[in-house]
Amino acid sequence: MTYKVFVDDNFHYMDESERYALGEYATLEEAIEVCKKIVDEYLMSALKPGMTAQELNFSYTSFGEDPFIIANPLAHSGVLFSAWDYARQRSKDLCGPEEAGAE
Repeated sequence: MTYKVFVDDNFHYMDESERYALGEYATLEEAIEVCKKIVDEYLMSALKPGMTAQELNFSYTSFGEDPFIIANPLAHSGVLFSAWDYARQRSKDLCGPEEAGAE
């Protein structure tokens, strides 16, 4: 079984003409690491001093690349990697916890 990584563009949400195939990987772990790297690279480039996790995540979901994995053959049903979930958690890791009472 192989795992294909495709990348969508959050700025062009739902526009499949902006999608590209990144590569094919022998293991799910390899494919996930490639996806995480794409998200991490965007987050690090967008991170500004004093930025909140919510602001960083909003930037990612508005402008970042959205990698996803498809198993070949289609042996898995469901999401193998969620870039949005990963970005949400990494934004918190990079920016620290939100201040109590902050909106």
